Amino acid sequence: MSDAARLLRLLSLLQTPREWPGSELAARLEVTPRTVRRDIDRLRDLGYPVEATMGVLGGYRLVAGKAMPPLLLDDEEAVAIAVGLRTAARQPVAGIAEASLRALAKLQQVLPPRLARRVSSLTGATSSSADSFATLVDPVQLTVIAGAAVGCERVRFAYVTNEAAVSRRHVEPVQLVALGRRWYLLAFDLERNDWRIFRLDRISDALATGARFAPRVPPGGDAAEYVKQKMYDSAPTYRARATLQLPVEVARARLADFAGDLEAVDAGSCSWHSTEDTIEYLAFRLTLLGCEFTVHEPPALVEHLRGLGERITRSVG
Repeated sequence: MSDAARLLRLLSLLQTPREWPGSELAARLEVTPRTVRRDIDRLRDLGYPVEATMGVLGGYRLVAGKAMPPLLLDDEEAVAIAVGLRTAARQPVAGIAEASLRALAKLQQVLPPRLARRVSSLTGATSSSADSFATLVDPVQLTVIAGAAVGCERVRFAYVTNEAAVSRRHVEPVQLVALGRRWYLLAFDLERNDWRIFRLDRISDALATGARFAPRVPPGGDAAEYVKQKMYDSAPTYRARATLQLPVEVARARLADFAGDLEAVDAGSCSWHSTEDTIEYLAFRLTLLGCEFTVHEPPALVEHLRGLGERITRSVG
């Protein structure tokens, strides 16, 4: 075993959360205790905080330090992390969404093909729960664009517009933003010479070109705030008003974060006011409540629910 291979093997052992007696490490690595001590010193020089305790029960262990050192992962750990990150990409978690994509981009870059196939098989065999309402986005597109944004690399992709037309785009990606139930990309469109916001679920065939660009400052200095303002200013808004045949506390618990404005009418019913960007989502929330309800407005929601009810009746009839 070469010195480098032995050092990596030692680091892998120390990442197990336990203390390792020097004699046991020497036996596993098939070297002398003196060599183990020398290798421990090398790891410390590289920034790994290896702590030594004396005595019969003493030994070496890796502890938390001031900086994050590189970690070694075995096959099972790498697959587990990749699957977890790809799941997070489909259902972004507030505060860690972009970081998870950057981590996934780095991991997929070095993942051996045999492990990449395992990750694809596992993620392909899983599905989101019924409570998941986030727009589904291809994790491959996410990781390509996330990696390009981090590396300041231009990207080409196909994009479906609001009018269902497909166009080719050549952009400098600046930042991915998770907003509401969707992912967005803020980028500078090279052909239009202006900033553009793209929905990730409408992007396909993303390809990093290898051409680098100088980092751009997003409008206003804050990409997330810019996307939020633009999306909320341009999105259609539907204000729903309905009476729910549920006690107000039960309705609040079932609606959770999407409770809107609830007010008790009597002991068994309440009024509900909510604002959303799609009629379909308003209908989705109402039909999941498991109670009788009366929609007062908007008319578009009434018509949508009526058509939905007729389709369901025909389906079961």
